[in-house]
Amino acid sequence: MSRDFRLDRVPVDVLAYELAEERATALGRMGRALEEALAKLREFDAAHPRSEATQQARRILVREAGHALWMFVVQRESCGLRNNRLLMRDYNVPGEVQLSMGPLLATSTALS
Repeated sequence: MSRDFRLDRVPVDVLAYELAEERATALGRMGRALEEALAKLREFDAAHPRSEATQQARRILVREAGHALWMFVVQRESCGLRNNRLLMRDYNVPGEVQLSMGPLLATSTALS
């Protein structure tokens, strides 16, 4: 008869396991969010020529990607993964997104 491993563990072990599981889940979620934000930026660039009329929309996408990058880096660091050079290369993160890495401002008018 198979028993749930949690029944054989002390509460601290169960908590440590569940915390590690949540960190891994959040790391995957943040990685997917970064991939989606970078894909939106690339799709925008492919569909729109660089012009003054499209720059505001593009700046917003760059900032959103910078926010997704920041969230992913913070989550990686909470998991003990501190080398971000490989992350930037593997995800092909543009320099402008790296420079905009950080939290988003609360209002969309502040993005201009």
